Amino acid sequence: MRIDVVTLFPDFVRECAAVGVVGRAQQRKLLQVETWNPRDYTTDRHRTVDSSSYGGGPGMVMLIEPLRKTLEVVRNAAPEPAHVIYLSPQGARLTQGRVEALAKLPRIALLCGRYEGVDERLLAHEVDEELSIGDYVLSGGELAAAVIIDAVGRLQDGALNDAQSAEQDSFSDGLLDCPHYAKPVHDALGSVPEVLLSGDHAAIARWRHKQSLGRTWLRRPELLAQRALDAESRALLDEFRREYVTARN
Repeated sequence: MRIDVVTLFPDFVRECAAVGVVGRAQQRKLLQVETWNPRDYTTDRHRTVDSSSYGGGPGMVMLIEPLRKTLEVVRNAAPEPAHVIYLSPQGARLTQGRVEALAKLPRIALLCGRYEGVDERLLAHEVDEELSIGDYVLSGGELAAAVIIDAVGRLQDGALNDAQSAEQDSFSDGLLDCPHYAKPVHDALGSVPEVLLSGDHAAIARWRHKQSLGRTWLRRPELLAQRALDAESRALLDEFRREYVTARN
């Protein structure tokens, strides 16, 4: 997969994408990340990429022409069509489901805004989708781009040393992940649940599913409201609730 990033801070994006799982994915040729600076496609000696907003008000707006030229170069840089995404707090909320869909595309291009944003006319004609990583405002789209690169890059086949890691992640099946434990078995902070030491894979799977259901009920109940639970899952959730109430009394 190839990800092109249009940004005024290409070094930041490259450094973020060079470490961890995503860095490994690039080394294994599973992922290609390229950056493009709109300042390289300006025509004035000041390399201007922004201007004041019509109608007045504080802040500057990124100009059409440098971004349009940059996106034209990006689209022609590889044979695969680029799905262009503008990173904006006004976009649709990024979800694991959307990440999984993007990970299946051969190529995406991420447009990072700055200042007050991007001229609306460019967004209307050059952008395929707007995405937000949360209901808050950042100084620019670079951090959001890094989030998408990591989320999408780790899902490329072979990026994770154990492919099942992605399958067990939070949101992969619409639920939060279950608790995890490592050495030592006993510690002053507590002990590892006995079922995880039993070697009974069916019992472990049942416990993990119950914990996922319960943790989602406690922390993100709206996710459960969107999910149709089968009889077994409803029974496990009821069991978790009873245990939770008992433990608190």
